Amino acid sequence: MNGIGRHAPERSWVINGRFLTQRMTGVQRYAYEIVVALNELLAQEPDRLPGGTMRLVVPPGAETIPALSKIEVRRTRLGSGHAWDQLVLPFQAERRVLSLGNFGPLLARRHIVCIHDANTFILPESYSRTFRLVYRRLLPWVGGRASRVATVSQFSADMLVKYGVCRREQIFIAPNGHEHVLRWRAERASIPVVDRLQRPYILLLGSSARHKNIGIVLAQASALDQAGIDVVIAGGSSSIFAADSAAVQQSNVHHLGFVGDDELAALYRRAMCLVFPSRTEGFGIPPLEAMALGCPVISSDAASLKEVGGDAVMYVDPDDDGGWRQAIVALSASPELRASMSEQGRQRAAQFSWKRSAEIYLSEMLRLP
Repeated sequence: MNGIGRHAPERSWVINGRFLTQRMTGVQRYAYEIVVALNELLAQEPDRLPGGTMRLVVPPGAETIPALSKIEVRRTRLGSGHAWDQLVLPFQAERRVLSLGNFGPLLARRHIVCIHDANTFILPESYSRTFRLVYRRLLPWVGGRASRVATVSQFSADMLVKYGVCRREQIFIAPNGHEHVLRWRAERASIPVVDRLQRPYILLLGSSARHKNIGIVLAQASALDQAGIDVVIAGGSSSIFAADSAAVQQSNVHHLGFVGDDELAALYRRAMCLVFPSRTEGFGIPPLEAMALGCPVISSDAASLKEVGGDAVMYVDPDDDGGWRQAIVALSASPELRASMSEQGRQRAAQFSWKRSAEIYLSEMLRLP
């Protein structure tokens, strides 16, 4: 058998590597960075997992696999998607499984799963019919059978309980971290559209999904143009989302589509601010990334976002169209405020660490009988 056999050490763990076959979004970023941080913890303190091992098991098609010294990587020959979770992975993981991307094997005897949010319950209209039906059916099955359920914020924990995804006593919180942005290199980026801009710009991230709510800011594009401000939108679309509206055609609105990490770093560093009007987020990693790179943030005050931004962010009600315009114009008029928010944001971002969250996971893994 390609995997952990019947004589595996008592404390052996398998990490579900299906996320490595998926496009890098917030969920996949989280899983990748937690695995890297767990590897670093085991490298620094080999005795942290006494008598046991960790293996990262990945389906066919996984390409970008992290360089790991203390976590073995095993590839399987067959399977993909949810079928791989349920029919292949269980035979690779007889005892304990860590799944970091919302789903995992229902038959695992000891299973820790990270369920990032309950967004398909909170705003189902933001998702395609097929996607929301699958998620709303499967999440309670996975969450109900898991030994422990991780999530990324207190807001998400409350919502998972409210919608019956899992029980309160199953949950622990392991937030996103910020350190990955420190590896990005803005100087390597080339963004011709932005290079040609002569005016300050605000940055909008995310898809046209309804819960991202970017239309409320785009509706202010003409007024922002009169105030001398451009709008740059980065991020690709996805078939899982129900689109909110067609792209705004305005001379000061610039659509970049999907961008890589170095380009994103350059956008954060050069932007007047990140504007993040989302109606619901399990965590909301773009504000954290922006703060870590010194980019001021104007954010919605909904869901988990105040947990992330604390006092370092300027907040607006997600439905207050005039409030978004006023906040952006006020920030553009005050270099002192931008500098203060930049410094406060860096300090706030430093409170969120992949290493600390990996420590939380390792503690929970050791607690399972």
